Amino acid sequence: MTTDSHRAIDAVWRIESAKIIAVVARMVRDVGLAEELAQDTLVTALERWPVDGVPDNPGAWLMAAAKRRAIDRLRHHQIMERKHEEIGLDMEARQDLVVQAAEDALDDDVGDDLLRLVFTACHPVLSSQARVALTLRLLGGLATDEIARGFLVPEPTIAQRIVRAKRTLAEAHVPFEVPRKDELAARLSSVLEVVYLIFNEGYSATAGDDWMRPSLCEEALRLGRIVAELLPAEPEVHGLVALMEIQASRAAARVGPSGEPILLLDQDRARWDHLLIRRGLAALERAESLGGALGPYSLQAAIAACHARAQVAADTDWMRIAALYDALVQLAPSPVVELNRAVAVAMAFGPAEGLVLVDALRSEPKLASYHLLPSVRGDFLAKLGRRAEAAEEFRRAASLTRNARERDLLLSRAQDCD
Repeated sequence: MTTDSHRAIDAVWRIESAKIIAVVARMVRDVGLAEELAQDTLVTALERWPVDGVPDNPGAWLMAAAKRRAIDRLRHHQIMERKHEEIGLDMEARQDLVVQAAEDALDDDVGDDLLRLVFTACHPVLSSQARVALTLRLLGGLATDEIARGFLVPEPTIAQRIVRAKRTLAEAHVPFEVPRKDELAARLSSVLEVVYLIFNEGYSATAGDDWMRPSLCEEALRLGRIVAELLPAEPEVHGLVALMEIQASRAAARVGPSGEPILLLDQDRARWDHLLIRRGLAALERAESLGGALGPYSLQAAIAACHARAQVAADTDWMRIAALYDALVQLAPSPVVELNRAVAVAMAFGPAEGLVLVDALRSEPKLASYHLLPSVRGDFLAKLGRRAEAAEEFRRAASLTRNARERDLLLSRAQDCD
């Protein structure tokens, strides 16, 4: 029974923890304290459920217990303040109102609280690394060691990031609220950036022995879907979800039997997850239906959709992909987008055209240590028959990547050219 109870608690916690922390944070107006109270509730469940049995509605049990702890904390704070200073009757009345307001607010819409938590955890006052760690902890319900494993970072480093993030939010007096309309776009871009950072680390692991970390992709998708439900009128939210759904659909085909990477054009498309593709195309259609010009995530989703719609690699509409990259470069210019555009141009108009674009990027400081620049250049050179030069580029790319699987692939391509 103990093992079954612990499994039940773990499963319920993953589902309910974000809602619990969000509701408690609204009551106590402190994300760090809210997580502490939620964790205390979890400890109580771990002690009681193996003895008393798992409640019929475990999520509601955890929520009610956490709310009680929050009210107790507010009352305790009220008593301590009374002990430390002389308080007039008017101050007592105000303190009573604080607790009463918390009690009255218990049945407010949990969706609003979740949205507040999303914007708080992804606040720009935090570094991108801190935002990612805090989001996975508060909204994903992941333990510190799980986040550390996902990003191949020592556990104490992740723990420090989370502690500092909560302290920074408290010291900066970041309000637990949804941004006003004039701030929403800027703040939303931070939220979407965090979700996509998590997804990308799972989709193409920066370092380590694995080409992918599917658990991070799944977590990012779950977070993206939550944000899409909370902000249904924001096209870029649906654009990001569409992009992640379509990219995630290729997961099973991206890795070979021994864990080796399989590149897009070599993948067995029968192994793509067509349910995820349908979901992604539906999300893209929703983004487009909301009107206005497509944003960066929606444009990338439209590019991914071109691949998803092609039954075989030869059917890919590279002309449309190149045109979409032209639009993306205008909207969100960056050297990495330029490099991706060069690949599309090479596929649409030939490797010589792509090589011209890539050579123009070789002096770009931001790409100096980016392994995909020599990798792409090596690919173009190999197609043009300049095999010795291609081998050198693949070896350079292999020396720059920190992912063992990718390094093996690049060295194999260099050997093929030799």
